[in-house]
Amino acid sequence: MTLEYSVKLPPLENGDRLTRDEFERRYAALPHLKKAELIEGIVYVASPVRVSHSQPHAEIMAWLGFYKAVTPGVLVYDNPTVRLDGDNEPQPDAVLRLERGGNSRISEDGYIEGAPELVVEIAASSAAYDLHDKLKVYRRNGVQEYLVWCTYDRQIYWFSLEAGEYQPLTADAEGMIRSRQFPGLWLAPEALLAHDLGRVLQGLQQGIATPEHQAFVQILIET
Repeated sequence: MTLEYSVKLPPLENGDRLTRDEFERRYAALPHLKKAELIEGIVYVASPVRVSHSQPHAEIMAWLGFYKAVTPGVLVYDNPTVRLDGDNEPQPDAVLRLERGGNSRISEDGYIEGAPELVVEIAASSAAYDLHDKLKVYRRNGVQEYLVWCTYDRQIYWFSLEAGEYQPLTADAEGMIRSRQFPGLWLAPEALLAHDLGRVLQGLQQGIATPEHQAFVQILIET
């Protein structure tokens, strides 16, 4: 008589310390699980999504999607898994990256590898790991811009990587924060905090009407 044994993988649990390969094996074995991340070798499993997260998430995707629609050569992603290094595999809320000539690529098995140009996270407050451990990981791996929307604090933090350190991007006299990596990607933070998507997109339209955006598009077309 032959006895057959099946090896069942342990589930992903908050606080597990895993290699990236083991993290991916366990994550793939849990098709019902929608979001888990590996940050500095530690597993973080997301809680069920409340509307306080899903509404801001949808508004960010609309803003980035509008920019992508008029900027050939850039790609936008919703909740992609990003392989940054051996200890870090985050799943940011949104990513904007260059299709060609950037610091990231798409692997043969369909994951982003390397540092996208812009990462966006939706967090509850400034106490969240998005503004601590994750920020350090994104900075160390060369993510050029990092935007965090803290919904309960009603704050938007947008950082630009300058000489290896994140420096805050702040609103100008017109109330706009302007991306340095993506010309024309303008954000009206007060409108976004008020969930006034119409005014957010109006501000973005002003950005994409500038000569800087037009020149950027031309560069992307010729790349």
